[in-house]
Parts: sequence; structure tokens; C-alpha cells
Amino acid sequence: MDKNKAIPEGYMTVGEVARKMKTTVRTLQYYDRERLLAPSAESEGGRRLYTDKDIVKLHQIQSMKYLGFSLDDIKNRLTALETPEDVAAALNEQEKLIRGRIAALSEVLRAVEMLRAETLKMRHVNFKKYAAIVVNLQMKNDFYWMVKHFDDETLDAVQGRFDMDSGMAIMRTMSRLCAEAEKLQKEDVPCGSERGQAFAKAWWDMVVQFTGGDMKLLPKLMELSENLAGEDGDLKRQWSAVEGYISKTMEAYFTNLGYNPFEEAGQ
Repeated sequence: MDKNKAIPEGYMTVGEVARKMKTTVRTLQYYDRERLLAPSAESEGGRRLYTDKDIVKLHQIQSMKYLGFSLDDIKNRLTALETPEDVAAALNEQEKLIRGRIAALSEVLRAVEMLRAETLKMRHVNFKKYAAIVVNLQMKNDFYWMVKHFDDETLDAVQGRFDMDSGMAIMRTMSRLCAEAEKLQKEDVPCGSERGQAFAKAWWDMVVQFTGGDMKLLPKLMELSENLAGEDGDLKRQWSAVEGYISKTMEAYFTNLGYNPFEEAGQ
């Protein structure tokens, strides 16, 4: 018996709709189960039937999927999109969502590019350092590149002392102090002056906070400073200039204190 005789005029089977709309029967059955697109009728033989109105609704579903709407969003909006204003409002919301995703993906792409650049400067594969660099990139720490110069002991010590919030806080302090050092240099403020020594104390307080008072880490920080000579570009030049001024202010600071913890730590 010809099955089409049981199909009333103006109705289509799930297979016909799938072929017409270039989708699959399984997808239409899934939409039906999820109450996203239910057939308008059922034949005497139990076949689920669709109408042109269902086709229009399926067009809407496919268009919204293409625009990035989730199935839950589509389900909630299908009944509300009755006027051009409804459609425009939904598209405005989707535009904001897509722009947010683009911004987030741009940040991820930036992190991938920077991490790739840093891995090529490292002699060995070290996933612990890769992960630490990524965390610093997420914190928008301009000194993320320093991580590759840490040995495992220093990296473990730093990661054991700081979480995301406290890490961001001390990095903000470091950035602020570096900016202050640049300003002092431009103003030709003597390293041994009151302003220079006030800066040196603030810098030393930051170092003590960073190391947790573990003076064994000081020689490693000195090695880090020496390793920065291999860096490229603006970061190297900026850090080298700031590091020079900081070193001189710290020498004067320790001379006034009567001891140099960096020298004692290296003994």
C-alpha cells in the first residue's frame, strides 16, 4: 500500500521535512522530545506530520542556531518573536553576547600567542611554568615573562604563598613601584635622598612580602635579575632601566641599615 495515501494534503512526514530542510530525522525527533518543534498532527498510522507553519518555525530555529543562540534560548524566544521589534530585541541581546565571547576569545588568543613566545625561549618543556605563565596572563601581570626564569624551588615557594587575589595584589604593588621608580629617575631624584630612600623601603617591604621573609630566595632573585639580560624588546629595556635605579637605591638603603641581606643570603 502506498503510504502517501494516508498523508493528508498539506502535511509532510518527518523524513520529507528532513530532506527539505537539509537536516536529519534524528534532529527533528530530538526537537520534538525537547518540545522545541512538535509535529502539528499525526496520521491514522501513527506517523508524525508537519505543516508549512512548522517549516517556518524550523527555519527560525535553524537561523537562531546559526546566530549562536542555545536551544534553551531558542525555546524561550520562539513564542515571543511575533513582531519585528521582538526579533530586533532578541538580536540585540545576542549581539552583546557574541561581542562578549569575541572579547574573551581575543584574550585567550593573546595568552596563547604570548605563551608560545615564552616556550620558545625556554630550554626544556616545563608544564608547571606554562601553567604559571597562563595564570599571570589571566591576572594581566605585565611581568608574566619572569616566570620562565624561576627555578622549581622558587616557583613552588611563590605559588605556595599566593593565590589569585593576593598574587594580583602584590603584582599591582610591583607595577606601582616600578612606575614610581621611572618617575624618580626622570626627576633625577638622588638614590640616597629622602624620597629615594622612602622608595627603597617600600620596595624592600614588597620583596619581604614576596619572599615571606625567606632570605634563601634572595640569591635566586639576583639570578633572575641577571637572566633578564636575555629578554627582548621594550620589556627588557624598561625593566633594565628601572632595575638599575632600584639597585642603587637599595645599596644606599642597606648601607644606611648597616647590612646587606642579599650578601648575607649568598654566603
